[in-house]
Amino acid sequence: MNSLPLLLVPGLMCDHTVWDPVIPALSASRTCSVVDHRNTNTLGQMAAQLLDEAPDRFLLAGHSMGGRVAMEVVRIAPHRVAGLALLDTGYLAKADGEEGDEEVRKRMALLHIAQTQGVRAMAQEWVKGMVHPNRLSDSVLLEAILKMFERKSAEIFANQLHALIERPDATPVLQSIQVPSLILCGLQDSWATPAQHQAMQHQVPHAVISMIDGAGHMAPMERPQAVSESMLKWLSDC
Repeated sequence: MNSLPLLLVPGLMCDHTVWDPVIPALSASRTCSVVDHRNTNTLGQMAAQLLDEAPDRFLLAGHSMGGRVAMEVVRIAPHRVAGLALLDTGYLAKADGEEGDEEVRKRMALLHIAQTQGVRAMAQEWVKGMVHPNRLSDSVLLEAILKMFERKSAEIFANQLHALIERPDATPVLQSIQVPSLILCGLQDSWATPAQHQAMQHQVPHAVISMIDGAGHMAPMERPQAVSESMLKWLSDC
């Protein structure tokens, strides 16, 4: 087993559940651990907390908001990251004008549901656009996602939404990356689209890009075998 550990960073309101389906394959060659953001409310705080608790040098994979946290880790301490995988994520700051206002409106509408009806009710709305349409009838998958969200509070949701709304532009971070890199997304991800990931690869020309057919935004849970295969190829270069 390679000596460098792999830190797995979950996204908005997520925990180890996102990574559990791929950990068995990945842990055959790496020691894997899943990061907990706890109650931080900026991406920079999340990244600093991760670095405080991480070994001196490590590999890093982030999903969704976790990908943005991973890029902040690289911004702060690039010398500590030996390999980077970004899954179903984005890199730009919130858009100006009406587009940005609409993003905030949609996020605040979900927060209102979480605060007034409960986190599970919010998650039932959120998940509709986050998995492949064909998986909306997969009760096992959906229940795993809903239970994962229920383990977090509306307060944590508010803090993480604040972190995302105030996210910095990570273009300079992407342009600075020198280590083996993977950019992966579900081919049917309607939130963090394939086109967005192709744009990310333009900033990191040496990165390998992988599109997972039959998956939406929750690719590691929807298509764990395909995601594991792509990640294992990346790990072999690290």
